[in-house]
Amino acid sequence: MISNLNYFQFKHLSKISNVVHAIFTRKGGVSLPPFDSLNLSLNVGDKPASVEENKKRIQRLMGLSICKSAVQNHSKTIHIVDTNFDEKRTGDALITCKADILLLIKTADCQPVLLVDPENTIVSVIHSGWRGSVQNIIGATVHKMEEMGSNPQKILAGIGPSLGPCCAEFINYKKELPEYMLKFTSKPNHFDFWAISSKQLCDAGILENHIEIAQMCTKCQTNLFYSYRTQKVSGRFASVIGICS
Repeated sequence: MISNLNYFQFKHLSKISNVVHAIFTRKGGVSLPPFDSLNLSLNVGDKPASVEENKKRIQRLMGLSICKSAVQNHSKTIHIVDTNFDEKRTGDALITCKADILLLIKTADCQPVLLVDPENTIVSVIHSGWRGSVQNIIGATVHKMEEMGSNPQKILAGIGPSLGPCCAEFINYKKELPEYMLKFTSKPNHFDFWAISSKQLCDAGILENHIEIAQMCTKCQTNLFYSYRTQKVSGRFASVIGICS
């Protein structure tokens, strides 16, 4: 039943009439434990048929004819997506200006970041784990949208549920994180990646008041979201965005 699907939306993105978006919880799908139940990843050990059914449920609810994702590998690779996009390609950010294409990324502690240029009708969804943050895939995606005609000051951004400053512990942070990130400590060995991503968005030209942060920690709320740090073997929840025809 599609009605069993639970999802969250960003207030400012919801006001854009020709754009649909959602951050789905782990509920409302058909996957069995430990992937229960709305898992969207084919790479964690779940049954492909279950993942496909979960994807169909999301697509039907969002009302777009095509759904596209990529094989995520914590890279800085960005794809501009059309109807012929091959979902076997690797990458961690998707952009489209085409109607009826739902862009989908999968996370379980990493950050889903949604971008909308309402003036030129360009949308993007980003998978940004700590490796993606170090590579600044967020800034690179904004710049790619700028190359497509977007004015960064007009772009709206949403940072979705992910590992919060309460739980983002990095014991080896001196080796893993660049120096500028070290000031974003929330407590010893813990870092505020929501603030880091907000800085990267602002550095790319997005206005601070155009950024909305969900303020939901996936590790603290495993009843709603998958958390790799908590469960290790788990599913991935979906974040989607697309343009209506």
